[in-house]
Amino acid sequence: MTQAPGLTCMFSFILLFGAAGLVVFIHLQDPEDIIHQQTPGYHMRLFGCPLAALGSPNHRGTLQEAHASLWASPSHQGPHGQPMPSSRLPPPLHKGTPQRRFIIKKSPILIAMNSSSLNLPMLTSEDRNNNWKSLYQIQRERKRIMRDTCSKYKSNARRIITPYHVSRIFVEDKYRILYCEVPKAGCSNWKRVLMVLNGLASSTKDIQHNTVHYGNYLKRLDGFDRKGIYHRLNTYTKMLFIREPFEKLVSAFRDKFEHPNNYYHPVFGKAIISRYRVNASKEALRTGSGVKFKEFIQYLLDVHRPVGMDIHWDHVNRLCSPCLIDYDFVGKFESMEEDANFFLHLVGAPQNLTFPRFKDRHSNEERTTTKITQSYFAELSPSQRQRSYDFYYMDYLMFNYSKPFEDLY
Repeated sequence: MTQAPGLTCMFSFILLFGAAGLVVFIHLQDPEDIIHQQTPGYHMRLFGCPLAALGSPNHRGTLQEAHASLWASPSHQGPHGQPMPSSRLPPPLHKGTPQRRFIIKKSPILIAMNSSSLNLPMLTSEDRNNNWKSLYQIQRERKRIMRDTCSKYKSNARRIITPYHVSRIFVEDKYRILYCEVPKAGCSNWKRVLMVLNGLASSTKDIQHNTVHYGNYLKRLDGFDRKGIYHRLNTYTKMLFIREPFEKLVSAFRDKFEHPNNYYHPVFGKAIISRYRVNASKEALRTGSGVKFKEFIQYLLDVHRPVGMDIHWDHVNRLCSPCLIDYDFVGKFESMEEDANFFLHLVGAPQNLTFPRFKDRHSNEERTTTKITQSYFAELSPSQRQRSYDFYYMDYLMFNYSKPFEDLY
């Protein structure tokens, strides 16, 4: 019996409609929703690199032992990328989770997870007898907390690293360093250090602020091809420096909204004042200047933000993907001088190069401290403080920062 032409046409139409739907689905995928493949087991990795990757041939400031490191998929997040508090986080994921695949939206390059086993360098006897040993133990503990947080709240799956995930990482090829930029956590001075290491300047004091941020002297990792990205992820020393989330947020607010700024005022300020200020003056609406901290927090917590997220107040968990990229060194702004100089020792930097502590913007102002941060958050209601803490919950958890207020849960 022959099939009616009408049925054949209908069947063909259904197939075409389904294929079109699949194309639309693939196009709408977020860059975070990438190939997600279950892979059992862990890989052993030192938080450093092989001896040859740690700087000059005469370098002796290396590490003593390895530790296991499990890195998984991005954080569970609420609307618009906000990490959910512990009460709302899904239960820890275990082995046996069904395999899932997601297709990346826009990225022609797919980089395999950096999982090679490397030869493990050793601390010298001199290093073991001084303060470096205690700093190494601190690094081990920070890595352990990050690993435990990732394994508890993220799947055990190995994911694929794309250029999207490494777009905030700067490259220094001479000493084989990858640095993930976290704004308001010493990033300007770290870029100065990388420029000196790369031979672009003789001293960090010689480099102006605009040269650091707008000179394009430092390469980003996403500017390399697939082979270049893969090679550097697997052989270079990867590091990031972080800061207490509320303190980092207040520092960003003071810098961007309490001083003249020809980008943040017209782009963010005008939208914030227009949406959250009752009876705003024409001048405020025209210039976007004078944003209050409470208005800024309203914008930050609004699931329908009038303007998008900005790297200065985004989560470190999103900026640097620490559960996906196996960072070798995790420094903190609060112990910047000690951590930074230890890192420079590890990579074999010149002994006369130390981390600069000068403040090149608004140098007459006091740095944002815990006391200053608390004074800003005192302007908020208890509910706003709690929601702000929930917003940065994963950063607080992953980097082992204490709750900034006693009434938070």
